[in-house]
Amino acid sequence: MIDDAILHEAEALLQRCREAGLMLATAESCTGGLIAAALTAIPGSSDVVDRGFVTYTNEAKAELVGVDPAAIAAHGAVSEVVARAMAEGALARSRAGIAVAVTGVAGPGGGSVAKPVGLVWFAVARRGGATEAVSHVFPGSRAEVRRATVAEALRLMGGRIGG
Repeated sequence: MIDDAILHEAEALLQRCREAGLMLATAESCTGGLIAAALTAIPGSSDVVDRGFVTYTNEAKAELVGVDPAAIAAHGAVSEVVARAMAEGALARSRAGIAVAVTGVAGPGGGSVAKPVGLVWFAVARRGGATEAVSHVFPGSRAEVRRATVAEALRLMGGRIGG
């Protein structure tokens, strides 16, 4: 799942963070820590990666990164509101200057008409800046959805780093 293309993207992101003097954090649901795993697979990543939160359950989202359970009840765990809260919570609970959050339906089950298998919400929060969120629906198997999610999360974080 952590192939050479993802490792290359992770290495480039770490270098951009170093150059910008930023540490990063992750808050992951559907990827279960794969984004942090890709980043920490790179030797020397400890100067950039502050921490990763695996918030697979709704309770973990609330306890670890402070997502309001009412927001989950109103919008569902796979939503823009929850992704934004996860990213902002990860930022607030870390020394990071940038945080990414992902929450989605990796499949093969669990999808609905409104939230199909492959739907993933991403949010990137930057300390002192606005939080941006976007969703994608990725095709393929559970492994393919999770791999695409990791790649997109790395790309989105890289796009929020100046320089």
